[in-house]
Amino acid sequence: MSKKLQNIKAVNQMLAGEHSFQTNKTVGFSSNNSEVKTRLVGETWEVIDPKTNITYIHEQKNGYIMRTKTGADQLQTVRDSLTVFNNCPKETCTCKLPNRLDKKMKAAHNMCFDCVIDAEHEMKLNGTFNDYAVNKIKQNAYEWINRAENDIKLLKQTYTTSYQVLSNSQGSMETVDARMTPNEFAEKVEREFQEYKEKFLLKLSQTKDTNDC
Repeated sequence: MSKKLQNIKAVNQMLAGEHSFQTNKTVGFSSNNSEVKTRLVGETWEVIDPKTNITYIHEQKNGYIMRTKTGADQLQTVRDSLTVFNNCPKETCTCKLPNRLDKKMKAAHNMCFDCVIDAEHEMKLNGTFNDYAVNKIKQNAYEWINRAENDIKLLKQTYTTSYQVLSNSQGSMETVDARMTPNEFAEKVEREFQEYKEKFLLKLSQTKDTNDC
């Protein structure tokens, strides 16, 4: 067969997905190195690399084979989620490469910085910004209270629990008594925090009335 006819045959095989480099040869992946299997376009199969033990997903395309690591789709989904702002208006948002301010606004609003500015400006124009600002203040305050309550629980465990420390080079242990009993902690710390919390929440409940005056 002439070289020209061989080239034509090779091109036809590639277009059909039947060329030797497109088929699933098991060289290095199977005990039968001579096995060659023709794949249909759209067909997928797994291949384990014996050297790295990494599993790859092969997909037969029209004229070539695409290979990806297992889990690559999930990893890409996580990466995409870091740059997607679900609350941004899709028709006007231009944020493609989020910066530090965009990421900060994403945590609070799930919007990029520019869209937050535009949204707040619109609220000022239609008279809804005050309610929005008060609600954000209250939300942040309640989140702070929740964190403070968790801190109190950790302090109680630390202050009311005895523990042992190494006292010398021979490995002897010494018990360090708790700084407070649970009753003392409840009286000196928990009670004061509860009183502060009640006053704080009372003042917070009056925030809207104060801003409306």
